[in-house]
Amino acid sequence: MALLRTVTFINQSQPVMEGAGVRLRRAFGFSKERLFDPFLLLDDFRSDNPADYLSGFPNHPHRGIETITYLLAGDVEHGDSLGNSGTISSGDVQWMTAGSGIIHQEMPKGDAQGAMLGFQLWANLPAKNKMMAPRYRDISADMIPSVTTQNGSIIKVIAGQFEGTRGPVDDIAIDPSYFDCTVPAKTLFSAPAPPSHTLILYIIEGSGYIDQQLVQNHDLILCGDGDTLQIEADDTPLRFLFISGKPLKEPIAWRGPIVMNSQEELDHAFAEYHNGTFIKHRS
Repeated sequence: MALLRTVTFINQSQPVMEGAGVRLRRAFGFSKERLFDPFLLLDDFRSDNPADYLSGFPNHPHRGIETITYLLAGDVEHGDSLGNSGTISSGDVQWMTAGSGIIHQEMPKGDAQGAMLGFQLWANLPAKNKMMAPRYRDISADMIPSVTTQNGSIIKVIAGQFEGTRGPVDDIAIDPSYFDCTVPAKTLFSAPAPPSHTLILYIIEGSGYIDQQLVQNHDLILCGDGDTLQIEADDTPLRFLFISGKPLKEPIAWRGPIVMNSQEELDHAFAEYHNGTFIKHRS
């Protein structure tokens, strides 16, 4: 018999300002990392006003984490200290493994109407992979498979597996699942969810019910124990991100864009950034 995932808590994402003055909403972040292990942060950036995002995220370092950017409207131009550059557009994903260190920038451009819609998730790296060589995986929209269930739900599979369909992202230490789920109105959606994995949902359209609790746009849900997720859409279609991963259960030392396992490692990383020895691998 399925053991349904319960709700540990529900929280609305909150407005914050990051980068050079980008206005966005933070679903969770610093001080909550123990709850969401192996995930560190989830940001929601959506706006029809270019003044909210055009200042972007100029050059900044990362070490010890992966950043996953999923874009639904607009463009983001990126470039880094290793010579990589490019643009991701609507429906695309960039899975960046910072590893031992990278200095990069991300500059949102918006679509023809000035709209921007996307999400950035930070995933922690295990201690053994903190200093691995950085890598990028740019995944175009046409590489992301979609599954339509018998009840009409549409599941875009970015990472992990849903009903036998695997996403294009694999070989990730935390064994993640990352789905973009759209459930028709008045419809119950059910999916397996490994009981050993942290499971979070983030509502991006509509409203619905999970564990008899109402969830709606901008709500973050941390799920409790169980092996099956059930969520039912209300009177309109419900769209949400389904994100799960295997907890690392390791010490976390975190300041800004760098996440290590000890204060000594963290201080060393910032010292290297300031003295010019931060970059360990070059393309």
